[in-house]
Amino acid sequence: MATTQLTASSISGNGFASFEGLRSTCIVKAVSFAPLKHNNSRSFSRLVVKAATTVAPKYTTLKPLGDRVLVKIKIAEEKTVGGILLPVTAQSKPNGGEVVAVGEGHSAGKIKVDISVKTGAQVIYSKYAGTEVEFDGSKHLILKEDDIVGILETDDVKDLQPLNDRVLIKVAEAEEKTAGGLLLTEAAKEKPSIGTIIAVGPGPIDEEGNRKPLSVSPGNTVLYSKYAGSEFKGADGSDYITLRVSDVMAVLS
Repeated sequence: MATTQLTASSISGNGFASFEGLRSTCIVKAVSFAPLKHNNSRSFSRLVVKAATTVAPKYTTLKPLGDRVLVKIKIAEEKTVGGILLPVTAQSKPNGGEVVAVGEGHSAGKIKVDISVKTGAQVIYSKYAGTEVEFDGSKHLILKEDDIVGILETDDVKDLQPLNDRVLIKVAEAEEKTAGGLLLTEAAKEKPSIGTIIAVGPGPIDEEGNRKPLSVSPGNTVLYSKYAGSEFKGADGSDYITLRVSDVMAVLS
């Protein structure tokens, strides 16, 4: 049986969808290969790619439209807290940055609603949201306002101010022992889905342009969906999670 190997560091392709003012040429990086087997026992290679769009240098401004915002992505940490250099593969992808431009807003019924974040704000956004672009020599992300989790003006996630219908929860510590008193290893500890609400957003906007308050408040102990939201580690080592209030299932007392 013949085997074909494909090796690539980068591939240039034309014809990718682009915004007005963006070059049609995109740099596509190969990230993984895997064999595909067919009934005739022949083997092929499957190429998984990720496209990055680059704005031509002759364009000096990029204006988001509608309810979109442009965020300059925060550079990934190259060292650990102890000063150890991290290899590129170990550097976690950042999901925060600075808002550098905003759209004109959107309509709620007959009411025009402005973007709730302002230029210069430091924000946290959903991990897989938006479209990444290279602009003015830096990596940026164009995303919808609703994909922004909250505003964070400090380096500690406990100070996050959630937006719209999102809440910030401090996750309860995992049980150290079983009901019978046996100590659990780190691998055996079940991920908790209970925590205390630290902060809440102002609520979603209704068709009349008014904010609808959330049904939970700071200080509530809640049960939430196990695989919802975005997880963060606080400066004090505590675990936090941000999620939509619809992912909160119950208030415990």
